[in-house]
Formats: sequence, C-alpha cells, structure tokens
Amino acid sequence: MAPGIMPLSCCRAVPKGDGAKKPASETMPDQRWKLQVFYLCFYGFMTQIRPGESFITPYLLGTDKNFTKAEVTNMITPVLSYSYMAVLVPIFLLTDYLRYKPVLVLQSLSHISIWLLLVLGTSVLAMQLMEFFYGITMAARIAYSSYIFSLVAPSRYQRMASYSRSAVLLGVFTSSVLGQLCVSLGGVRFLTLNYVSLGFVSFGLILTLFLERPRRSLFFNRPRGAGDATVPTELERISGGHGGGGTRGWREGWRDMVLCRMLRELGALARQPQLRLWSLWWVFNSAGYYLVLYYAHILWNEISPTTDNRRVYNGGVDAASTLLGAIASFAAGYVKIRWTLWSELVIGVVTAFQAGLLLLMNSTTNIWMCYVAYILFRGSHQFLVPIAIFQIATSLSKELCALVFGVNTFFATVLKTIITIIVADKGGLGLSVHPQFYVYFGYFALLAVVYLLAAIGVGVQHSHRRQPVELALAKEPCQAPVEIPAQEKSPEAGTMRA
Repeated sequence: MAPGIMPLSCCRAVPKGDGAKKPASETMPDQRWKLQVFYLCFYGFMTQIRPGESFITPYLLGTDKNFTKAEVTNMITPVLSYSYMAVLVPIFLLTDYLRYKPVLVLQSLSHISIWLLLVLGTSVLAMQLMEFFYGITMAARIAYSSYIFSLVAPSRYQRMASYSRSAVLLGVFTSSVLGQLCVSLGGVRFLTLNYVSLGFVSFGLILTLFLERPRRSLFFNRPRGAGDATVPTELERISGGHGGGGTRGWREGWRDMVLCRMLRELGALARQPQLRLWSLWWVFNSAGYYLVLYYAHILWNEISPTTDNRRVYNGGVDAASTLLGAIASFAAGYVKIRWTLWSELVIGVVTAFQAGLLLLMNSTTNIWMCYVAYILFRGSHQFLVPIAIFQIATSLSKELCALVFGVNTFFATVLKTIITIIVADKGGLGLSVHPQFYVYFGYFALLAVVYLLAAIGVGVQHSHRRQPVELALAKEPCQAPVEIPAQEKSPEAGTMRA
C-alpha cells in the first residue's frame, strides 16, 4: 500500500470557541451523514476489487505479453516511481482546491486506462504509460482518505477514519482472495482476469459520479458566512491574523503564501525529537518498503518460474500480507511503553528483523519461504505505521498534520526515485532482481545499525539524567523527591492508544 495521507484521523482538531457556529457536519441530519459515510465506505471497498492486480507481473512475463524480465525490471517498473513523484504534489494541492470529487474521478479514469493498456497494449511504451497512470492512482488516494473528514464533525474523525481504512483493507483482501480463487480453482487466464478487473474499475467510475462534492475542504475552501465566529484556523494563527474583515488583503494572497508559511512552521516543529525521529522513519523506511513491494513479484517469478497459472499464488500471498498488516496495525494500538525512551530501540529491532527477512527472501530457493518472509516483512512495517502516525500527529492541528505527512511522503518518494534511478533503471546500474534485493538488504541493515546506535545513545543519556536524581534521593531521603523532567514522569507518556 502506497504512502498516502490517511493519518489525518490522528490530528488534533482545533477547538472552537463557545460562540462558534457549528460546521455543517454537526447540523446535518443524522441519517444524511450516515448514509454518505456508508456510501463512501462502500465506494472505497468496491474500488479495491481488482482481482488481476496481484498477477500483473506474471501476466507481463507470460505468454500473453511475453516481455523479458530485463524489460519489466529495468524499463517498465521504474516508471511507477517517477510518475508518482511527478504527480504527488500537484494532486495533493488539487485534491483540496477542487474538493476531492474531481480527483476521485481522475483516479477512476486512470484505473480504467491501466486495465485498457494491460489488455490492449503490446509495447514497452504502452506498459510504461500504464505505470504512469498507476502513479496517478496512487497519488490520488489522498482524495479518498481525506474526503471523509469533510462529511463529519471533528469528534467523529477517528472513528470515521477507522471505517474508511477498514473498508479499503477489506476490499484489498477480498480482491486478492477472489483473484487467487479464480486462478487456482477456476483456471481463469490472466487476460480474462484483467477483463474482469476492467469491469470492476468501470463500475467504480459510475460510483464516483454519485459522490457528493463537499462544500469545504482543509486548506483552500473554508467558507465563512456572516456572523461566523469560529476561532482562527492554523493558517491564520501562523500569520498572526484572526480571519476578520481587516485581513481581506492577506486572505486574497493566502493561496500563494500558505505553503511557505506552513513550511516555516514545520521548521520549528522539526526540533521536537519524537516528531523528527518518526518523520525520518517514515521517509527512509517507506522508501525501502515500497521498493521491495514493487519488485517482490518479479523475485517470485525468478525463484519459481512456471507456465502453469494455477501454481502462481500471488493473490493468496497479497491477501495474507494484507490481513497480517491489518492485525499488526490493530495490535499496535495496544502497545503501551514510554516511547520517548524506547522508540529508537523498537524501530531498530523491527528494521533489523526486516533486513533479515530480505536476506532470506533473496537467498532462499524455496518459494514458500520467500512468501512467508514477504508476509512478515509487510506485517512488521504495518505494525509501526500507526505508532508513527500517533507520534507525529498527536501535537499537530489538522492543517499541519496533513502537511507533515505530505512532506514526509514526498521526501520518501524522492528518495525512492533516486534509488530506482541508480539501482534499477536501465540508464543506471540496471541490476537484475536478485542484486537489487541485496541492495535493499544492505539499505535496511544500515538503517538498523543507525537506529540501534541512536537507541544506545538515548539509553546513555537517560542513565546520566537518572544518576543525579538517585544520588540526591540517597543523600537526603527525608526531603521531597527531586523533580523529574516531565517527559520522564509517566510510564504512559507518548503511548499509543487504541
């Protein structure tokens, strides 16, 4: 699953004053917003039903298309990273400016283009264009993940985000299982499966047309009627304004200045150790994670090449990894430790585990061992995602939260693209899939070493801070305890809540 900006549910909503006018979502009749949320979740589920998606790589390498492994590895797949980086920022801005629905329509049209090219395209250029449209669909996921926040009151954000995320994960799981059953039990050809996927994505476009276009959005569309006494938004607080009539000149130039102002605010926020640590994790680990996902199917074909479609289990593996990812994400909500002390160690151990799994995937000749390692690799990453979301977003407003995750995703995409150009692209080293996975193993191993060294440094600092306190208590046992810094007081500080 690509880095999107799903995590808006964890952002701290800006409180309203006593005399504030309630947003439309709070005055909307109960049945209306409930129906809209239900329809959006149904839409999210149905648009994930693409049973041919897990089998695109064997389809391209098989007799239907007959591309070589070098063409798929070094010429076709790298385009996905390039296109995603190129369209990420424009789509991020257009999503908010156009109020979600037009970008969702664009995503549906791109999905249709993908499957039309898969069915009808015969050249490398056509498949590269297919990957370009794939990049658009990945970048456009922000529209769905943030759309639901325009429908409900801030008090319902977390629950609604849980519903929408569950709908997407259930759709991915159902799609993968359906594809595997069609291939293994029904003997359905990959080409036929792609026609079925084309039908589902076309139905998804019809569903998109019936979505209601919200009147407001996060940044560009915040209407203020007469007498609206809402408190200043995050943007206005950054600029020192209060949204009154005297700020009309500033508001006219707001669209040109907002990103610069918020980026300066992010510079100040970067001094917070936990936000900085988890943002760096998001950038570096996400880049490696998605590179592994992009090339894993090619690795499987290399380990176990087969002309019998019934023995290709990509759909089942994707379903299992999605299910484990969902369970790991859920379980992470119940982990209660002092993250200010243990974050580096937890990240280091999980990253070292992932490095070991990559080495196993690349060195084994048993395809089932490779499958299991891949499933565990995805599950371990998904375990840390909700923890990162909470640690990053717990002290941010919705506006800054969205921008932080947008910036993190952008930098992760840039890093991923740089690695792709150097390692995978035909114009760079043009490595085949096995050498690439040795590079990814080295990348995660290096990250693990850095995190573990940082954990040792944090432990040493913590020990030095505790020693003066213990000595003071030992010398003067009858006096009141020495004040301990706030971040060390509670064992629950910075914990992940369900």
